Amino acid sequence: MTKYIFVTGGVTSSLGKGIIAASLAKLLQARGYKVAIQKFDPYINVDPGTLNPYEHGECYVTDDGTETDLDLGHYERFLNEPTSAANTVTTGKVYQYVINKERTGGYQGKTVQVIPHITDEIKRRAQLLENEGKYDIVITEIGGTVGDMESLPYIEAVRQLKWELNERIIVLHLTLIPYLKAAKELKTKPTQHSVKMMSEYGVNPDILVCRTEEPLNTEIKSKLALFCNVKPEAVIEARDADTIYGVPLEMQKEKLDQICLKMLNLPLKNDPNMEDWKIFLNKLRYPQTSVKIALVGKYVELQDAYKSILESFIHAGTQYECKVEVEMVHSEFITSENVAQKLKNAQGILVAPGFGPRGIEGKIIASQFARENKIPFLGICLGMQMAVVEFARNVLNWENAHSEEMNEEASPLVVHYMNHKLGEESMGSEMRLGAYTAKLKKGSKIQEIYNADTISERHRHRYEINLNDWEAFEEKGFKATGIHEDGEIIEVVELQDHPFYIGVQYHAEYKSTITNPHPLFKAFVAAVMEFKEKPKEV
Repeated sequence: MTKYIFVTGGVTSSLGKGIIAASLAKLLQARGYKVAIQKFDPYINVDPGTLNPYEHGECYVTDDGTETDLDLGHYERFLNEPTSAANTVTTGKVYQYVINKERTGGYQGKTVQVIPHITDEIKRRAQLLENEGKYDIVITEIGGTVGDMESLPYIEAVRQLKWELNERIIVLHLTLIPYLKAAKELKTKPTQHSVKMMSEYGVNPDILVCRTEEPLNTEIKSKLALFCNVKPEAVIEARDADTIYGVPLEMQKEKLDQICLKMLNLPLKNDPNMEDWKIFLNKLRYPQTSVKIALVGKYVELQDAYKSILESFIHAGTQYECKVEVEMVHSEFITSENVAQKLKNAQGILVAPGFGPRGIEGKIIASQFARENKIPFLGICLGMQMAVVEFARNVLNWENAHSEEMNEEASPLVVHYMNHKLGEESMGSEMRLGAYTAKLKKGSKIQEIYNADTISERHRHRYEINLNDWEAFEEKGFKATGIHEDGEIIEVVELQDHPFYIGVQYHAEYKSTITNPHPLFKAFVAAVMEFKEKPKEV
């Protein structure tokens, strides 16, 4: 029967519950167990699809078209396994389901309450992956911090599950042990209070994972074990790491996976083989060369807004023992007059995805700068669409060309709304989401990159390139080299007579993992490395 590990957080947010969960899952997977991870988010939004990236970072998309928290990206990158709607739950989804059921008479006139109806729905969703019958262990990350009002129904659901399933469940609590420099001491009191609060809710953690800047000595571990009512060996030190990809090996040293398996009454099986992971880390930590890539976007103040792109560069660069130094360039402040200064250090330019008109002209100007100066260029989703707008304006001389998203009155609209494919516009639901198949043109650069005739990639967009105008682009050397299998949507464009100028409608970054770096990012980094070594014209 499937066993469960719930991961909670205390003292403060942003301690890295997702990384700890993914690291533990990786170790258990390396021992031969079938492991899945899911994320429970306490916010009332149905999903992060309509959240501003400044609020919640990147919106990640799964193959089945589910818009999710960025932690699911960590899960996929660590485990090299796809996730789905069953891996993500929000309070909004839970309440939406319960209210809809009540409206249709599903509760037979009973008073609908947090307990048992909301908690029962949380428990049902917590066990959905078990129903698939292919997982030995399910790790569930509870978002937020213990003590938050929003998290109470989830903690109560965990309490009930522990009572119902007994030894099939353990709770891992991630907490902070702050170091006071003035006193030169590590302080355990915040953790004690956090665990005390959990205990008041009826849940006692089985394992403490302690984020700390300084090592925990035996005395501190014993104190934590005594006052938090856990076994001394279940107090785990989690020192700050130089990279998130170093955390699994640190947790292996702390024997976190062994402790969890012992508590779940599961055999250790084989020792985890982490040799490939160690090779990856060695290349990541000791690169032989470096390149500079400008990421042009409008959320550059918050790196989590482009988390998957940044991680994809790490995966691709490490393949070449190359450190990819990403310079975040705010598109809102790029003009024709300063673009050369803003992008002077760029050996490659990526124009990022996004929505809305802010910073659009800067993205168009950056695309032009890359095209005219033969700098390797990759445009993703909106980035591709702005490259098309730029080409229309400056090569085809359609001065007023634009996207319908930015200016409905512009003519021609070289990018238009997909109303004929999506139906009535409805924010948060009517988008082209998830994996779709595209056919690649034989002999094209993109077909060479993938070494395949058809590909499946994930999407998140409402607008598409207008096919009515495309023949003019083809005549000037801007080719559509990837087309959706129905022949109606352009998925890939590439510029002839340019070392590397590619735009993709899909989000290639969503499918890059440590063991399988995305071929498009690998090709882009390789092109940037070649550009760096090319003698500059005097």
